[in-house]
Amino acid sequence: MIRQAVIMAGGLGSRFGDRTQEMPKGFIEIDGMPMVERSIKKLIAAGIEKIVIGTGHCNEWYDNLAKQYPCIVTVKNEDFKNTSSMGTLAVCAPFITDDCYILESDLLYDAVGLFVLENDTRKNVILASGATQSEDEVYLATDDSSILTKVSKNKSDVTEVAGELVGISKISYELLQQMVQFYNSHPDAKKIDYEKVLEQLASKDTPIYVRKIEHYVWTEIDDEAMLKRAVTQIYPHIQENESLRNVKREVLLNPGPSTTSDSVKYAQVIADICPRELEFGNLMEDVATELTSFVADPKDYVTVMFGCSGTGADEAMVSSCLPPNGKLLVVDNGSYGARLAKIAAVYKEDFEVFKSSTYEPIDIAALEKEFKTGKYTTFAIVYHETTTGLLNPLETICPLAKKYGLTTIVDAVSAYGGMPMDLEKLGIDFMTCTSNKHIGGMAGIGFVICKKQELLKQKDWPMRNYYLNLYDQYEYFLKTKQTRFTPPVQTLYALKQAIIETKQETIEKRFERFTECWNILVSALKDIGLKMLVKEEYQSHFITAILNPETPKYNFEDLHDYARNFGFTIYPGKLGNINTFRIANMGDIVPEEMKRFCTILKEYMHSIGVC
Repeated sequence: MIRQAVIMAGGLGSRFGDRTQEMPKGFIEIDGMPMVERSIKKLIAAGIEKIVIGTGHCNEWYDNLAKQYPCIVTVKNEDFKNTSSMGTLAVCAPFITDDCYILESDLLYDAVGLFVLENDTRKNVILASGATQSEDEVYLATDDSSILTKVSKNKSDVTEVAGELVGISKISYELLQQMVQFYNSHPDAKKIDYEKVLEQLASKDTPIYVRKIEHYVWTEIDDEAMLKRAVTQIYPHIQENESLRNVKREVLLNPGPSTTSDSVKYAQVIADICPRELEFGNLMEDVATELTSFVADPKDYVTVMFGCSGTGADEAMVSSCLPPNGKLLVVDNGSYGARLAKIAAVYKEDFEVFKSSTYEPIDIAALEKEFKTGKYTTFAIVYHETTTGLLNPLETICPLAKKYGLTTIVDAVSAYGGMPMDLEKLGIDFMTCTSNKHIGGMAGIGFVICKKQELLKQKDWPMRNYYLNLYDQYEYFLKTKQTRFTPPVQTLYALKQAIIETKQETIEKRFERFTECWNILVSALKDIGLKMLVKEEYQSHFITAILNPETPKYNFEDLHDYARNFGFTIYPGKLGNINTFRIANMGDIVPEEMKRFCTILKEYMHSIGVC
């Protein structure tokens, strides 16, 4: 898959006159967004992880843009006034390490073009369209095999037009090096454009193909007339085309699976691949390393993945991490803590339960007293108790457990990816999560992030389990880059895309977004008169347990169905002795959607006389 791209943006944009004297033309806005930023968003949605932008005129605009998008690397073409697009591409080339897309900065285009290039089996492909009548066409000619033979702005130079150059191409790493070598060996051609270099290099030995989409919607924007045409004719057409590919929006305010972006959903639409191929092994290794990097140093920690739910990851951890003749202490302050204890019981492990309130903070002094007994080798706790939204203070508890020599195992299924955390500082040895919560992927992958020195201790322990054995899964992948059993292939591609999008937003910004949604909800609950189970200062900002209103007219199913009519899914409470319903802030949810839900909640509560 293509994971890198180059955008050539060094030009002066002089045909725009005064408009671009102090601004690159890529920053001309259409519908409130610079056209180059719109292109960047489409590249990220297509799975691009690194975008190298070759700058020149007003380069500081791109440098500032790079601060908003961690995937962007800017490289200035210091000789931009005396060179053309190939000169800018040449300065970018050292920062590209694999096959890539190369694009021009002044394009407005339908994202389907990237999909077409990605799925074209040929390595070097120029995207072309049918006739555009743009009055600035670059014509392409090919031989009978669709290999490029001619590039010209003069139509009379082309015997038979195969298509018009769009300005988006898929280029192999090897061809990129040949392009740079050609450019450097022809100092008399400083003003040459990249497409003319492609023309020079294309041959039977170095085939560069032209892929034509007859009615492809796109335009280059070089002057005011082209901008007007883009705004009035091209952009509306692109909007319509892309809206047809939008997936029906359902906002999941349940504790998981979470709402996903369309780009994560579409990441599953890939060519079939055997998971035993090295290419897929590399993908899994990359995904595992990235998952680790969000919370720990991969030199010290490693992620072990299974095809399962978060509970499957919990079972792998609880059944694998207790040493022979060891004893486990489990904190139960909600359904998920109770689940950890249930898993230990099923495996007939030696364990005891530290019972705590489901909605009030843990008595840390009492817990330390239990640690001091010296009975335990291992300590298990849930970071964010999804039952109620209570956030346990692991920054205090886990270092305390380590002080008394305990190995710490943590269920962070509904905390990981939603808030900043550092496993080393927190004192966490093993931590579970899943692909379908804050990280924003699809359900189907559970994983355990393990401190390597603790994981290696399990090497010679008797196995309590088989499919979910943590060390066996780790060791097998280390040797083969494969899981022992068939992984959920498409789900892993979706997880890869979710990781790309998480890195762009950053976990810190994601937590801010969730907190903003939570603040909107809390304010609305106070306005309506509904009470929360957990005090605000102890809440996670991810799950809010709300006490049912004290009226016989209230019925959760009615509220659920009313909200669902507007595209919102909510979840009932999970405490047997306290009646609640829960609202989650997870996944691809934005504050405006939480505001809409709060309006719907208020309407329902008003209809039953609550407010």
